Amino acid sequence: MSGINNIVILTGAGVSAESGIDTFRDAGGLWEQHRVEDVATPEAFARDPDLVLRFYDMRRAAIQTKRPNAAHEALARLDAAWPGELLIVTQNVDDLHERAGAKRLIHIHGEHLNAWCTACDARSRWTGTLIERPACPACGAAGMLRPDVVWFGEMPYRMDEIYAALNRADLFVSIGTSGAVYPAAGFVREARQSGARTLELNMEPSQGSHWFDAARHGSAGALVPAWVDEVLGQ
Repeated sequence: MSGINNIVILTGAGVSAESGIDTFRDAGGLWEQHRVEDVATPEAFARDPDLVLRFYDMRRAAIQTKRPNAAHEALARLDAAWPGELLIVTQNVDDLHERAGAKRLIHIHGEHLNAWCTACDARSRWTGTLIERPACPACGAAGMLRPDVVWFGEMPYRMDEIYAALNRADLFVSIGTSGAVYPAAGFVREARQSGARTLELNMEPSQGSHWFDAARHGSAGALVPAWVDEVLGQ
């Protein structure tokens, strides 16, 4: 693509929906069965840790049964082939981008397949359950592990790196996001202020769709591979 060297891509639940992972706020989605306040806040964890740990244990197990789809695979292909700067910032806490092969990646909201020790601050790969209060692999403390997922009221990860990349970006692309969850919903405006072109790929117009220079609507599994082919000149 002419004049494009640095690309920042934001991905949301719409990228993983075709892999069978529940989207964040859709009808029938994950959060209808549990109020956000019951499973995704520090206060909920303090109030009823067993409920929160069971909920995340179920999600961790479910994610491991899913597979990357065409959108994940296309972004991994772009990551491997793009000669300039590229950063994929995902709001998703699954590992499907990695399993597809993406390397230049930040999980802004953490990862289901990690556990965070609140005693020593270590993050450890974790594919089993946490309900039995296992010991931390790093420090040995028992009962101090929690899901390494950013809950409401907590600070998203690696924001300085993300804003630095947005300020260098020539192109910002938002894929499969609602445009409702901040700070990610504000990334398009940050990129625009730096002079980047902006593109939305989404099933339908997001809440922030009017901020984008261009938008394409449809499934991520169809839109993303076609867009990557364009970018790579195929």
